[in-house]
Amino acid sequence: MTKDILLLEPVLKEKIWGGTKLKSMFGYDIPSEQTGECWGISGHENGSNTVANGPFKGKTVRQLWEQHRDLFANEKGEEFPLLVKIIDAQDDLSVQVHPDDQYAKDKEGYDFGKTECWYILDSDPGAELVLGHTASSREELEKLVNNHKWEDLFLRVPVEVGNFVYVPSGTVHAIGSGVLLLEIQQSSDITYRFYDYDRPGQDGEMRELHIEDSIACSMVPHRDALLDRPIWEEEGLTIERLIKENYFTVHRWTLEKQVGTLRRMNHSYQLVSVIDGAGQIQTEESVHLVKKGDHFIVPSHVDHYEMNGDMTLVVSETTK
Repeated sequence: MTKDILLLEPVLKEKIWGGTKLKSMFGYDIPSEQTGECWGISGHENGSNTVANGPFKGKTVRQLWEQHRDLFANEKGEEFPLLVKIIDAQDDLSVQVHPDDQYAKDKEGYDFGKTECWYILDSDPGAELVLGHTASSREELEKLVNNHKWEDLFLRVPVEVGNFVYVPSGTVHAIGSGVLLLEIQQSSDITYRFYDYDRPGQDGEMRELHIEDSIACSMVPHRDALLDRPIWEEEGLTIERLIKENYFTVHRWTLEKQVGTLRRMNHSYQLVSVIDGAGQIQTEESVHLVKKGDHFIVPSHVDHYEMNGDMTLVVSETTK
């Protein structure tokens, strides 16, 4: 048992649409100039973070989920439920859709579909997202897709820093070029591609499309999510709830200097990403300096901790 936070080593992933902002903005040691993702908090089999401190140093989140479930309030489930990542889109991502839990289980044999949300960290002037489509029926969707009427089909929305976007499973979507964002999602890597701009992948071959699955999984007609973002103040701390839905609850914490002792009453665990600034976290066992780009887990055994500094954190939890 530990009453200290678990600092995590990032997992960096190259993508054909990736760039260099993960290095220039966060200081990550990126493998190439086409680095698209930093998996900051993950227990997924395709990339699980390694603990960098304390008695579990060298263990992966996946191993801890399997062997030390008490760190996570003995939460049920075969797989670590959430994945937190930073995405750097130097080029447009493919237009895609993710399945819900039932479709993922029936088609892929995996427990999780993929519902996700995005907090926009940086965006170039004129940057956009694809979010939704114009079809009023599945038959119309299929016709537009089969006729390659992409510009008539996809809905595009402008973005700017601080925007928050909810992307439930079934939402047709794509991150546009020039967008850097923090993504919190179900721990699933299942993606069905509608359209990939007719470009070759890293091996020179056209990447696979999944038209039948994409049409089957899409929400028809598209419905925009209506979000309520309540804000409240505590001593030295501004808290904004970005979302509370079936899979995750996400808050943005803005610290200014010293924050009093934070007592955790629900005895759950928290996934924390530092998205700006720097500061100090003090637990019963240790003091840690953290900065922009750091990710850590607050295990369920940590009853209270203190923070100081000037920094912004995104704090995610599974929804109870």
